[in-house]
Amino acid sequence: MQTAADAGDAAARLAAVPAGHRVALVDPRFVGHVHALRLGLTDPRFPAAAVPGALTAQPEARGALMRALRRATAAVGAGAPVAGPDADAAPGDRTVPGRIAVALEAEGTAVKRPELGSLTAAVPTDAGARAAAESARDQVDDEAVRLRSAVKAHDGFFTTYGISPYSRYIARWCARRGLTPNQVTTASLITALIAAGAAATGTRGGYVAAGILLLVSFVLDCTDGQLARYSLQYSTMGAWLDATFDRAKEYAYYAGLAIGAVRGGDDVWALALGAMVLQACRHVVDFSFNEANHDAVANTSPTAALSDKLDSVGWTVWARRMIVLPIGERWAMIAVLTALTTPRVVFYALLVGCSLAACYTTAGRLLRSLTRKARRTDRAARALADLADSGPLAQGVAAVAPGLSGGFTAPVVALLGTLVMIGAALFLPYGSWLTVAAAAVYALLSGLAVARPLKGALDWLVPPFFRAGEYVTILVLAARSDVPHAVPAAFGLVSAVAYHHYDTVYRIRGGTGAPPQWLVRTIGGHEGRTALVAVLAAVLTHTSGFTTALTALAAAVALVVLVESIRFWVSSSAPAVHDEGELA
Repeated sequence: MQTAADAGDAAARLAAVPAGHRVALVDPRFVGHVHALRLGLTDPRFPAAAVPGALTAQPEARGALMRALRRATAAVGAGAPVAGPDADAAPGDRTVPGRIAVALEAEGTAVKRPELGSLTAAVPTDAGARAAAESARDQVDDEAVRLRSAVKAHDGFFTTYGISPYSRYIARWCARRGLTPNQVTTASLITALIAAGAAATGTRGGYVAAGILLLVSFVLDCTDGQLARYSLQYSTMGAWLDATFDRAKEYAYYAGLAIGAVRGGDDVWALALGAMVLQACRHVVDFSFNEANHDAVANTSPTAALSDKLDSVGWTVWARRMIVLPIGERWAMIAVLTALTTPRVVFYALLVGCSLAACYTTAGRLLRSLTRKARRTDRAARALADLADSGPLAQGVAAVAPGLSGGFTAPVVALLGTLVMIGAALFLPYGSWLTVAAAAVYALLSGLAVARPLKGALDWLVPPFFRAGEYVTILVLAARSDVPHAVPAAFGLVSAVAYHHYDTVYRIRGGTGAPPQWLVRTIGGHEGRTALVAVLAAVLTHTSGFTTALTALAAAVALVVLVESIRFWVSSSAPAVHDEGELA
């Protein structure tokens, strides 16, 4: 920490700081909470941030900061105040940092101003103002505020009342011992994997231990995000770990339950894969709808207005959050049923509960989409096209096919292709080449569905239809093959592909776009993989080669996707965010 005499001296001192370091300007008269300064000066997600009397700049914003300081120095002369008392500045902040923040914004550098709530951050100019600021500061316990703000503002009932009241203190304990959110995230994954291993024993004791460990894993899963918010430790690696480990834990646990059931004489692999498919399709509905309406213009809807009205009544908020079976309620249900019942009961409960939740949320979104007057942007259309995951076959069709007219054409065509594919897998003789022909029709209709920008009211349904078409086809063909271990191999394949789809979502959310096209082409796109599985079923009918082929395909997809994903998330191009997660 250094004290500068004026703006010119501050510019000279800042210029001497190594280029790769964050710098900050703080008015020496600052009075306020330490956590207010922490929020303004230490959050790594923003190139520049400010609170009254303090400004920080990351390396990428330091050039703009230096230019603003030099302009101020040149305008008023070295040794003089930066500006007179009537100069423009941020409301309530006429300090040097406040004026420089305004200059940064005028140049085009975004300056984040965090919400301080009850926290105090002020630069008093006289003794009376200083006494008032100190009194306001002393009346608020900033540690209590810090603990409260560590908990997500919107969460499920079980998480809010069953986990967060004590997990926030675990987060503080971790922070005081130097533990990082990534370490807690990893501990949560390891605990869940141990839980899956306990479930895989197929014994009652193993099931009880698995249920307890799954709840412990969820506590740690809540703790890692609270630790990140408590200590403002956001990172690119943390974004990747937090965005993907929830799915890895849940799917590994499903596999553990299926293995345990088989050891007890009950094969529930098809149910495990069905639960995974349903949950993945639920999530893509959430993602697609949100991306389609992320920046929609004139976004109004009577349904949305009714939803906002219901949210003003306390009990309806919690009831509606519980209906969608969010991750807290879902994991609590899985843990309790694992300990008390059998894997088959667990999967039946998951399938019924998630199906009802999917019907509720999808119906609401359909009503919103049909009743709102919104114009989708090019960005939203691009995001939906990326979520569609079209491979070379569909892209080739889209390149030569004319865009189909009609506001609902794209989702109708996508649904038709999905029904053709799933219907063929279900009802045609297993191994029939007619199923391969149906896959060709699916690829053709998939290309037609994305031949024009996805800006229609219901075009957000296109990616979910494609997910259902691919995942359900793999499930049905594996289940009908009567080949040993085909369904577990299909479970591995869907897991690898689902990882790719979740990775795509979180890249788009981070503002960096979808995975590169070479990756999508290499793994075939949704229609290419579906067609390949149909061909494998026809060529390797009722032979163990089908299991081997599915396993090899799963390994190949997982290898390519994971290598590229890890490369991206540990690179500087990945967004420094911490995923807040979905309720579901």
